[in-house]
Amino acid sequence: MNPIRQVAPLRSPPWPTLDPFLFCVHHDDRYPAGNDQMGPASSLAGRHIGSDFSSRDGWSMYHGRDVPGFPAHPHRGFETVTLARRGRIDHSDSLGATARFGDGDVQWMTAGRGVVHSEMFPLLRRDGDNHAELFQIWLNLPRESKMVAPYFTMLWADSIPVIEREGARVTVVAGRFDGITGPGTPPDSWAADPAHEVGIWTIALAPGGRVELALSRPDINRALYAWQGVIEVNGQAVAPGQLLALRADVATTLSAAAGAEVLVLQGQPIGEPVAAHGPFVMNTASEIHQAYADYQRTRFGGWPFARPDPVHPREQGRFARHADGRVEERR
Repeated sequence: MNPIRQVAPLRSPPWPTLDPFLFCVHHDDRYPAGNDQMGPASSLAGRHIGSDFSSRDGWSMYHGRDVPGFPAHPHRGFETVTLARRGRIDHSDSLGATARFGDGDVQWMTAGRGVVHSEMFPLLRRDGDNHAELFQIWLNLPRESKMVAPYFTMLWADSIPVIEREGARVTVVAGRFDGITGPGTPPDSWAADPAHEVGIWTIALAPGGRVELALSRPDINRALYAWQGVIEVNGQAVAPGQLLALRADVATTLSAAAGAEVLVLQGQPIGEPVAAHGPFVMNTASEIHQAYADYQRTRFGGWPFARPDPVHPREQGRFARHADGRVEERR
């Protein structure tokens, strides 16, 4: 049986996803050298500063004015999973937590009843280009977990399992792949229950490489993002820039004659109504109105930093300081 249910082109981000996911974005920016403020040592003339998604010269400022990134903004009712593949991300939030992560680290944040956070991309190198690349995936929360306390977990690169065989390199961010389980999730995540079979995997295939996706239940949604290189799915060639909805209960072999990379997202659907507007994802329109009203009234705890786009000192290494005072340090 052909495992491919449907093929659709990957247009400009955000990429569509299947329940329990909400959407996925891929940012790949070839920033120039950094200036004293860790912004681009390059002219910003001609850019729509404050909302620059132009990819002009191979990079965007997004909502940043001095440093690229996304200054303080609120969320409620879902989770963000940020795969920082290259470069650095500076995190700050309304709980007083901060972090710097990158080069294979993952941050998994449960917004729950409400959090404000910023995600800035400091350009640390003064003497050369700064390549920043990330996937950010929005994972829904079920009705019973929409209003849990906000929380984030750092999955440091050295804690994320990587499986290498037959010319394939599989990074197991979440779920189970070939008997290997990912490093863990926030406690209230839909992914925290193994029965939901949530999987987040990146798969790099060397020329001639191959890998098999394990069989799962027929009710599991499985999406494959063929974003780099030509792959074959059970011998059927798939050009880059395609989204494939796959049957999880059909044996599936991925291969690549000349090398390729894919992202796979899978999980049991939550199967509840989704009402989404801007930074909030709830079940009904009235809950969205309430989210906006709550944010206007409480600012989800306020913003404890002097500016909406804080960055850490250039010399700061990778770290996380959690709301409870716990500190994790990495080199």
